[in-house]
Amino acid sequence: MNENEDMKKILSNTKESNQPIKESDLLSTGSTLLNLACTGNPAGGFAKGKYHFLVGDSASGKTWLSLTCLAEAAINPNFDGYRFIYDNAEDGALMDIGRFFGEKVRDRLESPAYEKDIPIHSTTIEEFYYHVDDAAESGTPFIYILDSMDSLSSDAEQSKFEETKEAHRKGKTTTGTFGDGKAKKNSSNLRKLMPALRKTNSILIIINQTRDNLGFGFEKKIRSGGHALRFYATLEIWSSIKGKMKKTIRGKEREIGITAKIQVKKNRFTGRLRVVELPLYHSFGIDDVGSCVDYLVAEKHWTKTKSTINADDIDFTGTRGKIISHIQENDLEIKISEIVAGVWNQIEKECSVDRKSRYS
Repeated sequence: MNENEDMKKILSNTKESNQPIKESDLLSTGSTLLNLACTGNPAGGFAKGKYHFLVGDSASGKTWLSLTCLAEAAINPNFDGYRFIYDNAEDGALMDIGRFFGEKVRDRLESPAYEKDIPIHSTTIEEFYYHVDDAAESGTPFIYILDSMDSLSSDAEQSKFEETKEAHRKGKTTTGTFGDGKAKKNSSNLRKLMPALRKTNSILIIINQTRDNLGFGFEKKIRSGGHALRFYATLEIWSSIKGKMKKTIRGKEREIGITAKIQVKKNRFTGRLRVVELPLYHSFGIDDVGSCVDYLVAEKHWTKTKSTINADDIDFTGTRGKIISHIQENDLEIKISEIVAGVWNQIEKECSVDRKSRYS
């Protein structure tokens, strides 16, 4: 059996025996590597009926990744009829949706609510859960993105603000703090929400921003919102900027994107906590093909001499840029995804402990 046949067998065995959910229930993240890091299946990283938690540094690709999921859903027949609900609570995503994620996403994208055709987005933690509950009660399956948890206030916080404001103008003082109570709200409401997601086969994605840890502990980055956000999540994914991609244009070095470091810190699909790196261009988005080429070179599946890569699987030799062009011009994206999955699963197999099963 040659190497390609061996990889196909490993991929086939993995799909048949190790996948906890049906492939038709998977939603792609737009990245083959991230899909594999999440589920072990190149077809998808998120799943119907589940809640997924994205945490990351500013400008590290959190919003882009979540909207890319909608673009993938728009071209996946398994998500026909799904509502695309984008709760832009922080009013931060101002990019051209049609250009970057397709006209289908632009046409299907909706806000959580409307008042006289004016989009209404959540401003408090209570409103967010009311909006998701409304979507669940409609009975139509949905993909709901909250962007982001950090931008939400709470009824208690707003009430305290009004109390303090009134007291200040009267020359008085008040006691107590401006605690927003999000942790408690998330704990009680996420618990109630999980059955509704399962019943409607819907997907919830909550985005959260990292904060510098100025207190004690070994973690440099922390986040707000309480323990429930992690506890109920099927996946917890953290993103950061590993580096900036630059290109010399007219004699000047200019930034054209970032290399995002994506860490799976909780994984109920496979239990494996993996890290992948994704090129993300300002003018294009996630470079799936480029990341696959980089992965195959880094894992020494493809050999590289100086700037020339020998890609035996596709009978092509050339620079990184030429290989990417060859793949795209010849519609080899699926083939490359399968090759990457084969290498990935072969490595996972080699990492496994070889023991006789105690329960077979």
